[in-house]
Amino acid sequence: MTDFVVSEGLADPADQRPAAMGDRRRPVWVVPDEVPAIVPRSARFTEARWVAKYRWAALGGDFAAALIGVSGALVTRFGGQISLGYFVLGAVLPIAWLACVALERGYETRYFGTGPEEFRSILRATVALTAVVAVASYATKSNVARGFVVLAVPMTCVAAMLARWLLHRSIANRRFVGRCMRRVLVVGHNGQVTTLRRHLEERPADGYVVVATCLPRGGAAEEPGPGSELLGRTEVDILAAVDLYAVDVVAVAADPELSGHSLRRLSWALEQRGVDLIVSPGIVEVAGPRISIRPVAGLSLLHLERPSVSGGPHLLKSIFDRTVGGGMLLLSAPLLLVIALLVRLTSRGPVLFRQTRVGRSGVEFSMLKFRTMSVDAEARKAELHALDEGNGVLFKLRDDPRVTRVGKHLRRFSLDELPQLVNVLRGEMSLVGPRPPLAAEVAMYAIDDARRMLVKPGLTGLWQVSGRSDLTWEESMRLDLRYADNWSIALDLLILWKTARAVLGRDGAY
Repeated sequence: MTDFVVSEGLADPADQRPAAMGDRRRPVWVVPDEVPAIVPRSARFTEARWVAKYRWAALGGDFAAALIGVSGALVTRFGGQISLGYFVLGAVLPIAWLACVALERGYETRYFGTGPEEFRSILRATVALTAVVAVASYATKSNVARGFVVLAVPMTCVAAMLARWLLHRSIANRRFVGRCMRRVLVVGHNGQVTTLRRHLEERPADGYVVVATCLPRGGAAEEPGPGSELLGRTEVDILAAVDLYAVDVVAVAADPELSGHSLRRLSWALEQRGVDLIVSPGIVEVAGPRISIRPVAGLSLLHLERPSVSGGPHLLKSIFDRTVGGGMLLLSAPLLLVIALLVRLTSRGPVLFRQTRVGRSGVEFSMLKFRTMSVDAEARKAELHALDEGNGVLFKLRDDPRVTRVGKHLRRFSLDELPQLVNVLRGEMSLVGPRPPLAAEVAMYAIDDARRMLVKPGLTGLWQVSGRSDLTWEESMRLDLRYADNWSIALDLLILWKTARAVLGRDGAY
């Protein structure tokens, strides 16, 4: 039977340890050099407390949103002449709204604080409530004013979305300081455990904190160091670690030896303790919409959809890019004219800077930007090479002496990139996509890196909203590949929304 090494995460384990070393059916603990502090008995109930508060806050926010929507619709549609029937309808709609949100899983614990799924439940509840009102009106042959429904339901949806967003931001802020977290025990082999733990720790807003990791002896040091224990293979041993560390979630990281009936029995035992079980399939950088569970031959099989790299979705993206890009170009025309005059009058040289970049499928194009540097910038680059603050591939300087006075302000708000809207209209770029690379960068790509060329480069992208110039080369490439594999119109809209906040902030802008 394979032994496991259980290492501490961010929390201290209790000091309870079975003494028997020879019975492999029981946990086998090695007392560390320093005895850690005991986990409080109330730790297991910490999650229950904040979950209950979150649920009540969500219910209160949704109810208040429904009251706002109904009241606003009644006053707007009828003014001071509201009949008794509409007073009754206004009293019933908030209750119907809460029922629709509940049926659409808007109050399920697993979705609390996750963001997208909560918002989807609100949108689905909006459609459901509209259908309920329509069916009820037809069944009772009552003449409900369409203007009232058209106002009440959308206003309720918008108010509920705003309330959930505020609630989500509140819990995210608490999670960044270590509160409202789910305590996780990660079980698996060394490589998978390390990857899963890194991903969980990179996103504290998701609410998972790894308090211990369970590794096979062969995947860790032969002798445990201070704060480490040896644990047996059976689910009894894992349950002992669950109790010891007051765990809320057990995460199995693609462990082929812990599967099938053993994993099923473990889920039953965890269910009795009120502990969640999550299983990582080992597939990284793949978004949820591409993953689905399908029952086949009595088995639940994980199905991975192919990414959309051609056909209808890309045609829709092209239409969206050119329509929105053209509108943005028209609206920003006065600003473009002012910037062009400032560049022309404050420094010697052309207004626009043209540079050859590589687009989709390796096709080169001339990318446009407002000139923010002196005309001899390329000639002076060699003398500044020793001061490079970039990511090892791209040359960057926070206080680059080649940047003009106007150029500093243009870069600060990314206004120098506005002429790329012309590239969008030409079909060479997209509004959202990977960063447009230089030919020299493409020559350094590994085989896997070339996948970023499946989509058009973008005016903005995940790299823009995730750190900009502060990203390492590996991080920038990982974000580009994630976008290429998982892009959708919804993701594009989300990135465009976040771009404004990233541009207004100073992080990574130089």
